[in-house]
Amino acid sequence: MDVPETVRRGPHTGNEMQQFRILARKAALIVSGRHILVHNMEAQLEGAQAINRAAMLLRIVSAAADGVTTAHAAQQAGIARTTAHRILSSLQEAGLLDRSRTTGTWHLGPEIYVMGALAARRYDFVETARPAIRALADATGESAFLSLRRGDENVCVLREEGSFPLRSFVLQEGTRFPLGVASGGLALLSFLSDQEIDAYLDRTELDAQWGQTHSADHIRERVRLTRTAGYATNPALILEGSWGMASAVFDRHDKPAWAVSITGVESRFRTERRPQLGQMLLKTAHQLSRQARTRPQ
Repeated sequence: MDVPETVRRGPHTGNEMQQFRILARKAALIVSGRHILVHNMEAQLEGAQAINRAAMLLRIVSAAADGVTTAHAAQQAGIARTTAHRILSSLQEAGLLDRSRTTGTWHLGPEIYVMGALAARRYDFVETARPAIRALADATGESAFLSLRRGDENVCVLREEGSFPLRSFVLQEGTRFPLGVASGGLALLSFLSDQEIDAYLDRTELDAQWGQTHSADHIRERVRLTRTAGYATNPALILEGSWGMASAVFDRHDKPAWAVSITGVESRFRTERRPQLGQMLLKTAHQLSRQARTRPQ
């Protein structure tokens, strides 16, 4: 940075001029440094946004058993189709996604399988829970499920079919619902602390997507009923005629980490049968909670 003309004109000594030049250089370095810092921060934000979008698209693909199109993935993620296609293609190059040559739909790739197999050694509870979920399906005749809490979501990780021929297909392995939505999500939310529930409902507007029956007031009332009964009931709030019930499974820290649930047609969940189903759910959940508390970390 040059010494300003107004400074040059003044009656300054050589020593003073040298000090002005030093100060000017320091000022130039500060301005340059701030520019670089701002540029780096912007680059970091863009990088974080790209990672978040890629993770979101992976979750969207994982929730679609039959694959998902680029257009649908972009709509679900709330991003432009061209942006979605670019990210999906990059994930395909990395082996994290695969694309059907006949339908053009996206599916989880081989690297996801490898990662999942390795991660299962630490996190997998499915094989531990499978016999209990199978027994629940046999005892009730309904489809029985194990769901996992992931942040503010409830993810179905296991489905076992019951003997009753009429079934509900709201839940499939990989299906995700927000906490408070569907019986499993409600069971998990209900046994968080009051502070955690308040914070979640403050940052989430479930009624915007799931309707007025999922307003904060309605959710709080269902939380109260769930805590009283010990199990959650979804009276066809997701799909007309499809009912569900669930109970929370607790980890070694007494936090709700999984949910055991059953779903079926409305006629199978009449008032006189629900207490019996609830007790079966609680028995299964208690059994799995004991197993969860003693499983290796």
